[in-house]
Formats: sequence, C-alpha cells, structure tokens
Amino acid sequence: MNTRAAPIASAASASSSSSSFLATPAARDDAGKLVLRVSVGVLMLLHGIFKLSAGVGFISGMLAKAGLPGGLAYLVFVGEIVAPLLMIAGVWTRAAAAVVVINMLVAFGLVHMADLFALTKQGGWALELQGLYLFGALSVALMGAGRLSVAGPNGRWN
Repeated sequence: MNTRAAPIASAASASSSSSSFLATPAARDDAGKLVLRVSVGVLMLLHGIFKLSAGVGFISGMLAKAGLPGGLAYLVFVGEIVAPLLMIAGVWTRAAAAVVVINMLVAFGLVHMADLFALTKQGGWALELQGLYLFGALSVALMGAGRLSVAGPNGRWN
C-alpha cells in the first residue's frame, strides 16, 4: 500500500525541483563555471584589445631586456585574445585557460616581479588584479567549462 505512494511523492518532488534552472548542485556548479570563465575571459580580452591598438613594443622591450627575442611579444595576442575567446565560448577551455595562466606567469616574471611582495596603502596585494587573472584562469583550467559551453561537457579539453 505504501509502495505506490512513495514513487508518486518522489516524482512530484522531482518535477517541482526541476522547474528551477539552478535547482541542483550540478546546475549551480555549471553556472559558477560559466560566470568564472566568462568574467576572466572578458577581462583578459580587454587587455588584448588594448594591445591590438597600442602595439606590443613595451612587451618586446621587456623581452629583449631579459635576453629573449622581441618577436615573442606577439604571443601576447594568443594569451590575451585567442585564449580568452576560447574560454568565453567554452571550446578547448582547459587548454585556453592554461595559456592564460602561462601568459600571466610571463607577465609576473617580466613586468611585476618588483611588486610580488608589495602591499598597497589599503593593505591589499599590489598585484591583486594580476593574481585574480592568474588564479581565476588556473581554476578554470582545473575545473573545465561545464555543461554551459559551446563544446558541452564532453567536448575535447573541457
């Protein structure tokens, strides 16, 4: 007698919980992954767009000063335009995020080493913006894109 009531009750509760987009932990995880990869991707992309108009002369000079070929500066377009676009779309997301991580590590090494342990007047880390890019991209590389991506959860490198 109770065996018929239990399936009906569980079916009713399942239908009411599926009516909300973020009703399940998996859906919330996917939404969080979407927010993280799009926000890191868009913010990094803005830096790349600026470098398209301003050029990479500054980076080329820093590379030459470090004894590296100045032509490597053009790789910044991969790390700040191509990789963020792939992250935003959710295609090859882990690989794209890893490229952003490498891009940020190079930026730390070439430009920001003097401020690595510096604090601002307000007590924050002097490199908090760069740190957020680095650790946000690292998080995306570790977690992947989630279901809410062009390639979907089973896409290569997602």
